[in-house]
Amino acid sequence: MPGTNLTREEAAERARLLSVSSYEVELDLTAGAEDFDSVSVIRFTAEPGSATFADLVTEGPVRRIVLNGRELDAAEVFADSRIRLEGLAEQNVLEVAASCQYSHTGEGLHRMVDPVDGGVFLYTQFEVPDARRVFAAFEQPDLKATFRFTVTAPADWAMFSNSPTPDPEPAGEGKAVWRFEPTARISTYITALVAGEYGVVRKDYTSADGTVIPMAVAARRSLMEYLDADELFDITFKGFDYFQALFDHPYPFPKYDQLFVPEYNAGAMENAGCVTFREDYVFRSKTTDASYERRAETILHELAHMWFGDLVTMEWWNDLWLNESFATYASVRCQAEATRWTGAWTTFANTEKTWAYAQDQLPSTHPIVAEIPDLEAVYVNFDGITYAKGASVLKQLVAYVGDDAFVKGLRTYFKRHAWGNTRLSDLLGALEEASGRDLGTWSKAWLETAAPNTLSPAFTLAEDGTFASFSVLQEAPADYPTLRPHRIAVGLYERGDGGLERVRRIELDVVGAQTEVPELVGVRQPDLVLLNDDDLGYAKIRFDERSINTLISSIGEFAESLPRALSWVSAWDMVRNAELPAHDYVALVISGAAKESSITVLQSLQRQAKMAVELYASPDRRAELAERWAGFAHAQLLQADPGSDVQLSWARTLASTARDEAHLGLLRGLLDGTESLDGLTVDTELRWALLQRLAATLHATEEDVEAELVKDPTAAGKRHAMNARAGMPTEQAKAAAWASMVEDDKLTNEELMATVLGFRQPEQRDLLAPYAEKYFGAVAGLWAARTPHMAQLLATGLYPAAIVQRSVVERVDALLASADEQTVPPALRRLLLEQRDGTVRTLAGQELDAR
Repeated sequence: MPGTNLTREEAAERARLLSVSSYEVELDLTAGAEDFDSVSVIRFTAEPGSATFADLVTEGPVRRIVLNGRELDAAEVFADSRIRLEGLAEQNVLEVAASCQYSHTGEGLHRMVDPVDGGVFLYTQFEVPDARRVFAAFEQPDLKATFRFTVTAPADWAMFSNSPTPDPEPAGEGKAVWRFEPTARISTYITALVAGEYGVVRKDYTSADGTVIPMAVAARRSLMEYLDADELFDITFKGFDYFQALFDHPYPFPKYDQLFVPEYNAGAMENAGCVTFREDYVFRSKTTDASYERRAETILHELAHMWFGDLVTMEWWNDLWLNESFATYASVRCQAEATRWTGAWTTFANTEKTWAYAQDQLPSTHPIVAEIPDLEAVYVNFDGITYAKGASVLKQLVAYVGDDAFVKGLRTYFKRHAWGNTRLSDLLGALEEASGRDLGTWSKAWLETAAPNTLSPAFTLAEDGTFASFSVLQEAPADYPTLRPHRIAVGLYERGDGGLERVRRIELDVVGAQTEVPELVGVRQPDLVLLNDDDLGYAKIRFDERSINTLISSIGEFAESLPRALSWVSAWDMVRNAELPAHDYVALVISGAAKESSITVLQSLQRQAKMAVELYASPDRRAELAERWAGFAHAQLLQADPGSDVQLSWARTLASTARDEAHLGLLRGLLDGTESLDGLTVDTELRWALLQRLAATLHATEEDVEAELVKDPTAAGKRHAMNARAGMPTEQAKAAAWASMVEDDKLTNEELMATVLGFRQPEQRDLLAPYAEKYFGAVAGLWAARTPHMAQLLATGLYPAAIVQRSVVERVDALLASADEQTVPPALRRLLLEQRDGTVRTLAGQELDAR
């Protein structure tokens, strides 16, 4: 039984048989709060006499299935989310009428009621294969078609889809009908519908050639006072200017809407001309510039998809990396060159590449070009390799072929394949034509092999302190022994009046296990040698002893942000690989954090130091190290410039780490107004952060949580309250949270996430210990019973990561050894192995820290 799965072979066979011309989809959203009516008419050609199937996920009823004028018995042909179609003609028309269900998990057509004003808000999320939850479809990316949506809904709703919104036609009883014009040929997963009582701001963008693109941004009415529409339009306009010039191809759709929707289960989605974002990007409280930078990157990422992903689309999901890697690379490039975030590549090195290196060292690591045998494999492949490693390697490819050739190849690719589907070979072919280079060897080395290389310096010194020899050593993991060609820079840094300054830079190709660098022979050994300076390559880096000592004493002294970020990334990787004890890492952060100029890097350091304390520190040292870290956070909070991002970031750090009565007393005072800090606004989001920490340390009660919820009765407030309750260190609180997550399925996706985060407090490991066995007893059943997004959230979120014991590793092994593929499917097995790897790493880290 395939269930809702689809194999690559099935998709290939269906694509061989069919060519889809058009969809006409009619949706009636006035049928009630649980179901909506869906009618789809699909026109397609087929191999005469052949058989295939259409996709539909619904609890029913399926009211009508008509193929070429012949009504089919739904009870006979509809089963297991598939509609069996036999005896196809050359020209075919399929009509399917069904009652479908609203989602509360962010999959399909999600419905949410605003607790503030009772407004109803709907939106679709179809990636990977969830258009079939809304209308019958041939759900695979290479069966493109035109889509005409007709929607019946309350007359006072705002309505958005891929085509421009038409004037509504009155339909009586407070209803209206919107008849959208057909789209261009696009894939099912980037079609969209957003409807409800949204507030809307509109503005037109005019391209360099005079083309006017209507634009809109929208959010729930209760959030409109926080929607900074001018800033959003400004970033979007800059992106349009940049990408249209870079790609030499006009924006391919008739309008561009950006819609901030509630209870979203992703960051954003590149629906053609109708992009959806999680509404956390509408900042209702003060936040740091790191959040604005991340939001801008997401806006530009989705915009880049309009060309790479929507205009030209992957044939099958094994080229998902091309979509996401390209959008990530293009968005950071645009940020650095066309917006105020000129240091975007520093953020990329610190954030995306940290994610990539961590993902690439998991037992589930895979080549960038991953083998995706079925849809279930796609769900777990939206990972650090697909996004961040792929983008890193694309950045390398630009350096390898040259920027002019890269851009020329892209332009050829878009012109050649507009509105079509492609494979990796199509892009590489266009780049080979433009550059004259054979990319076959490069592709095999970088796209078809897994795991990162490690580069380290090796040298001897002459009596006068100069290098007598210098080489770069390259290593590969035993399981993935590929040594790759790397184009890197080697930077030499000396302490000077301006801090740690680069005094020399050598750019070279690293090939094989050892690469000599004769240019450095006779050069005086500097205070620090930084391999992969300027972050040209994708490789882990290590340091010589003198350089490590320089970092320990002076990591905050770098004159530039990028080399400092590269050093921080390497240090954290050493913690994760049990090469740097947790107490030394925390000491390093304490020595350099006060001088960190990038708020994005600083916030990463704050998170990683907390993780080092909670998971990598030995049990004997943990309490002392936690007190030291909290004390440092408190001191930095008091010393920070009033009203600065740094002040806010340290306030949030203390609100997640405070332990002793003095620090907790300050949190309580800031919450109730008896304490204040100059420049620190204790607004809604910060109030919840303070209260959640007080609740997690038994310094706040259920009554305190309820009183705060009265002040903030919003959907976000409700989730914060759930988090605070789940975080209380009592057996009753843990039991109630577990029951709501595992024994019931009423929580929405965002409510589930909030409860998970509150439940799994590492400091409460004694209370969490009994739930380790409960997790292993429940996880397979949860995976089978819940939707893909919810199942993945439970499988990863409830894993007993805080219980750093060998018995947890053994329990994973026992489960995997005893379960067959039906009980523990490959996607779940992958997630369990990844979580197991985390426990193995923290065990090794704690052992190192105890020495």
